[in-house]
Amino acid sequence: MTIRNPILRGFNPDPSIVRVGDDYYVATSTFDWFPGVQIHHSRDLANWRLVARPLCRPGQLDMRGNPDSCGVWAPDLTYADGRFHLIYSDVKRYGRTTVDGAKGASLRDFHNYWSWCDRIDGDWSDAVHLNSSGFDPALFHDDDGRSWILNMLWDHRPGRRRFAGIVAQEMDLTSGRMLGERHVIFEGTSLGFTEGPHVYKRDGWYHLLVAEGGTERNHAAVMARSRSLLGPYEVHPDCAVLTARDKPDAPLQRAGHADLVETPTGETWMVYLCGRPLPSSDRCVLGRETAIQPMRWCEDGWLRTLDGSATPVLEVPVDGADSVEALTEDRHAFDTGTLPEPFQWLRTPYPEEIFSLDARPGHLRLYGRETIGSYFTQALVARRQQAFRYHAQTLVDFEPEHFQQAAGLTCYYNSTKLHYLHVTAGDAGERQIQVLSVLPEGEGRSLLTDPIPVGPGPVELRVEVDHEALRFGYRMAGADTWQWLPETFDASILSDEATLQGLPNFTGTFVGMACQDMSGAGRHADFAYFHYVEHADDGTPFPHGEG
Repeated sequence: MTIRNPILRGFNPDPSIVRVGDDYYVATSTFDWFPGVQIHHSRDLANWRLVARPLCRPGQLDMRGNPDSCGVWAPDLTYADGRFHLIYSDVKRYGRTTVDGAKGASLRDFHNYWSWCDRIDGDWSDAVHLNSSGFDPALFHDDDGRSWILNMLWDHRPGRRRFAGIVAQEMDLTSGRMLGERHVIFEGTSLGFTEGPHVYKRDGWYHLLVAEGGTERNHAAVMARSRSLLGPYEVHPDCAVLTARDKPDAPLQRAGHADLVETPTGETWMVYLCGRPLPSSDRCVLGRETAIQPMRWCEDGWLRTLDGSATPVLEVPVDGADSVEALTEDRHAFDTGTLPEPFQWLRTPYPEEIFSLDARPGHLRLYGRETIGSYFTQALVARRQQAFRYHAQTLVDFEPEHFQQAAGLTCYYNSTKLHYLHVTAGDAGERQIQVLSVLPEGEGRSLLTDPIPVGPGPVELRVEVDHEALRFGYRMAGADTWQWLPETFDASILSDEATLQGLPNFTGTFVGMACQDMSGAGRHADFAYFHYVEHADDGTPFPHGEG
């Protein structure tokens, strides 16, 4: 039997894992996508299913105005005193990483919150603010009954190390009140960018696990230990216990930001984020994903991979479990009053302002709001791209009156990286189809294809993605033949690596439906279905039947 990595495909970074009895739960970051935090469940560590997105109302999360790749960073999931505890950052300001270099001030806003619930899929509490001193907060429950908040410390001052170490402060687990003073317990190693802390107690030692090296190709999981929670900490003799930073041929790159869990039989496993670059462009269009592998405690008391090489592995032989690797084929008809599980939207905790599943039964109605890429209220409902080869299609019923109204099918990373096949209107009100591409080049660039006239009535829209190549097609409802746009678009720009200078890129590619009305009239578009179908990575031509 084999566990195949990644266990959570597509945009699912910064995993935190907890075991309660025979049940394992992994929480991952959602950044500016709503609802906040994804929690997956497994009993065998091989097969996982989504069971909760706990931050789903204004009292827990409101990201309107948050820049791209801000919002919910690095949730930490623990279980203590009969409750699940979720700690997370809501990042409100990022700025640019290179403005003035280390010489200038780097002003950012990170607010850390706590929410709790008796059931993993229950109604989680409103958020309690803890601190704003840095990001990646985590809870450690010591065996003396005390609980501690850990987070990285951000130093905004000119000429200082931005990543100023890991701080710890006691927390009252009944109220969320912070107790006593904060303590800098670890300043990090020469790899730098010390973040993502977790603490584990074993044989009288406090073992600190952190992410270092930055979340790109130098990423690493680093450990240190101390007899006291507050330090001083001795760095692991190998420094990194898991990394691909010196392994350019490893199929899983960017490995780091890890967490540990112990099985009922005493085995230790590590979950961590990773990236799978496209073979030609070396870009990670699927974003940062979650992988898992067993670890071992050695005779010297330190944790290492099974072979001691600190290498992330693609496959893990195990007893009794086997990852199900079936290609995803999701076909949603919007015939219930609930948004299908794969879909999310951006930033707003008020979904009724951007979509309805009741206004026209059997359809998802999007209300035209702000521009595609708006930081506030845009009507975009989408799902993760989870394979290098897939197609998606939908049918949209939309009658725009002028050029400020548009609706269609988009492949979206963020406001600076997207391809958008949309129905809109020309100067005389004539209906037409175009593709808007927003490209991360120079100071930012956009391209608009020549308009293609289309008659009245519903239109089917389709996208096919094959690694770096993306193309769009359309046909009128009831037609048999797809009309393909002549252009082949670059899918690799929808990645962390393709970027405008200094901007954060921490999410992944989504594909979905969008609607805009920049006149403010709120003209709606109705989508009858959405199909997402993955294809084997073997070069087989895409089928062009019903979809």
